[in-house]
Amino acid sequence: MDGKMLARLGAVVFVALAITATVIDMTRKEAAPVDTSVPSAAPAGADPLRGELTRCQLLGEDGARDAACLRVWAENRRRFLAPTKTEAR
Repeated sequence: MDGKMLARLGAVVFVALAITATVIDMTRKEAAPVDTSVPSAAPAGADPLRGELTRCQLLGEDGARDAACLRVWAENRRRFLAPTKTEAR
């Protein structure tokens, strides 16, 4: 095989791969859009701590300087890390 023939063969293979990739991309279905909204919280009457945690989350960086948020986060950690009745034995 001489150089010209090898170059032509390479070009044909490249074009075939490009066409195959284009066909695959065109037939691919669009994925459903990802929902990036914040999930709705439980009613505020059920757990007031949850409502405060949501408020602090919406504050963003300012929540780290808010005294009420610091108290709420401390209470949430206490609830989460508290030993259960079976562990207290």
